[in-house]
Amino acid sequence: MLEEIIIAGFGGQGVMSMGQLIAYAGMLEGKGVSWLPSYGPEQRGGTANCSVVVSDEPVGSPLVTSPSTAIVLNNPSFEKFEHRVRPGGLLISNSSLVTRASKRCDIEIIEITATDMASDLGNTRVANMILLGAYLGFTKVVTCDSIIESLKKVLPEEKHHLIEVNKQALNKGASMIPVIGQS
Repeated sequence: MLEEIIIAGFGGQGVMSMGQLIAYAGMLEGKGVSWLPSYGPEQRGGTANCSVVVSDEPVGSPLVTSPSTAIVLNNPSFEKFEHRVRPGGLLISNSSLVTRASKRCDIEIIEITATDMASDLGNTRVANMILLGAYLGFTKVVTCDSIIESLKKVLPEEKHHLIEVNKQALNKGASMIPVIGQS
């Protein structure tokens, strides 16, 4: 198994946290992992993306140029990464904020109104966890339990009170996959 992921959005949307969570969860499960962050030049509200590689073998390079999965949280990220997903790959978008639809027929596309769903949970900041849950529900690259355990490492201790709402968001996203259907 080799999963090469790009996660992209604006700074503050939890892009880096999503990547760290996948990497930590992979390590907990004994997999080879890498996590490589990339920031735009803006100090706040700029673009942010990270590359994550999860493998049953040691990871040779953290660079991801043609991802098997792209998770995009805004329009600029959609425009930058949609065409880079390799044929047969997966594109997950937050359709609450991504207003464009992919016209590609050679990839699996999952659109989730993550920000709206997070608002229903009472915290729009967990939209990233809804998308992450959907990704895990579809790919099974790591378990949701490993992600929850990893939250304790990624979140500072003073934010551990948010683990429960993050868990709810993760499970909500994972439960979307049977509804969406897999081809």
